[in-house]
Amino acid sequence: MNPTDIRNPDYFHRVVDCQWACPAHTPVPEYIRLIAAGRYADAYMVNWRSNVFPGILGRTCDRPCEPACRRGRVEQGNQPTPEPVAICRLKRVAADLKGDVRARMPSRPRRPNGKRVACVGAGPASLTVARDLAPLGYQVSVFDGDPRAGGMIRSQIPRFRLPESVIDEEVGYVLDLGVEFRPGHRIDSLRRFLAQGWDAVFIGSGAPRGRDLDIPGREECAAHIHVGIDWLASVSFGHTTRIDKRVIVLGGGNTAMDCCRTARRIGGEDVKVIVRSGFDDMKASPWEKEDALHEGIPILNNLVPKRFEHRDGKLIGMSFQPVHAIFDDSGRRQLVPSGEPDRYFECDEVLIAVGQENAFPWIEADCGIDFDRHGMPVLDAVTLQSSVPHVLFGGDAAFGPKNIIWAVAHGHEAAVSIDKLLSGEDPRERPAPAVSLVSQKMGIHEWSYDNDIDPDARHKVPWREANEALASIRVEVEIGFDTATAYREAQRCLNCDVQTVFADKLCIECDACADICPMDCLSFVANGDEADLRGRLRAPAHNTAQALYVSAALKTSRVMVKDEDLCLHCGLCAERCPTGAWDMQRFLLDVTHAGPGCRKSPERVAA
Repeated sequence: MNPTDIRNPDYFHRVVDCQWACPAHTPVPEYIRLIAAGRYADAYMVNWRSNVFPGILGRTCDRPCEPACRRGRVEQGNQPTPEPVAICRLKRVAADLKGDVRARMPSRPRRPNGKRVACVGAGPASLTVARDLAPLGYQVSVFDGDPRAGGMIRSQIPRFRLPESVIDEEVGYVLDLGVEFRPGHRIDSLRRFLAQGWDAVFIGSGAPRGRDLDIPGREECAAHIHVGIDWLASVSFGHTTRIDKRVIVLGGGNTAMDCCRTARRIGGEDVKVIVRSGFDDMKASPWEKEDALHEGIPILNNLVPKRFEHRDGKLIGMSFQPVHAIFDDSGRRQLVPSGEPDRYFECDEVLIAVGQENAFPWIEADCGIDFDRHGMPVLDAVTLQSSVPHVLFGGDAAFGPKNIIWAVAHGHEAAVSIDKLLSGEDPRERPAPAVSLVSQKMGIHEWSYDNDIDPDARHKVPWREANEALASIRVEVEIGFDTATAYREAQRCLNCDVQTVFADKLCIECDACADICPMDCLSFVANGDEADLRGRLRAPAHNTAQALYVSAALKTSRVMVKDEDLCLHCGLCAERCPTGAWDMQRFLLDVTHAGPGCRKSPERVAA
């Protein structure tokens, strides 16, 4: 194998598994260390730059970072149930304890640059575009049919998961940058809207239409059957305050979990979730399912809705066909009848949460926007531009329903595209990230970070007592970590961004580093191709998704090979090395957002 080029930003970025997995590439270990040091405002601002909504995401993020967390891999065999660091809930700690950070927010630009940008929809994608562009002098106007900004953050996430005060605060930080918010202004014609002469238009209107269920009895029982996302919005805005006692929720995603837990709080006494798939195949996040079960809500699986049963125009129950899954050679699942008799459940109301889809009735066919056969806009996957170059899409409106952190990532990318486009540059030429690699050496055996490996299992986030939590739709269930528990959880982080950097010219091949490595992830071997090398290491490197760190040829013609997948970043190799061939260096990758750094020329957009 050729020597590893650590000058490539992606190499060490991939080693920081959590940051690599985060769509917004938040530097997770960096802010966790700040939390451990009690520097909560600094930790908040690190988050705010990357993901815009730390307090919101610290409660509601789908946490793609956590399954990637190295802690969950290296603990296998040492803990009954290996668990990643509670990255998401530590983000909330930074938000809860930061104090007043308004003075640290960007100031409004002194002079506008003369460019007008419209954002359709006031959800997380549009607000991210506004956050990135407004401080640069762009006149950003955000349009939404609802009276308050936030989009699905405000309308679809229940208050017992996300208090309104948190939404108001973090949406407020964006609007305070000089963004014009036009509430109650629903765009009903893109043609007329484009005629207003906007320099760029960003469409972040979400996936606003919940899928319905067309089975017998649907029309007769319409008054007692509700589409989940519409019902959640009605509850959120106070239009719906009660539900009947017996409730069935159809669907296995996070929206279904929000529906059943909300129903439980506003009158539902017998609430159950019924799903077509098996429990493990449900789309809901594992913790969302756990929360529903914790509140006494049963989840019944492998049941396909067959009909709504009614008497004299009133819903009385539902019938379901039991099924089981079979898989073909390609792994595709098919649900087939199990042969068991149909099952019947009484109910007074049904909430349908079987998916969402995009709806663009306001975009006329003659606007020049191309759509694919699924009704989705045809976009440049890099720039998010549509077939009309100055019209961009992001969030759920771009590629279908995902989650808030993906919407934020789209917003950042779209803002870069808009800034480059309106600066006369090619939006496809994306800016490189800012990268630094700095030694953490403070002495022979002393580092500027805590390199001890804490043996603690993951700490549980405390909940309110069930009677209190279920008594009101507005009582937040999770209390959050206190400072002591936050510190202990932060200490579980392995500091994966503090990299082991090897200087082959200093190595005397004493093999002391390999001897002391607790994970056997260092090997001095004859070179070979990758498949051959992976099998000859001290501990075979089975995870091919994580690169090997290979040195240049040493004096004996051997090479040093490090399996990055298992490394604890403990620094013992560097402490043991008698020549300083190993060093612990902090890697920081900062994604370049809209602004002078994303353009070829340093000049700002001319007014």
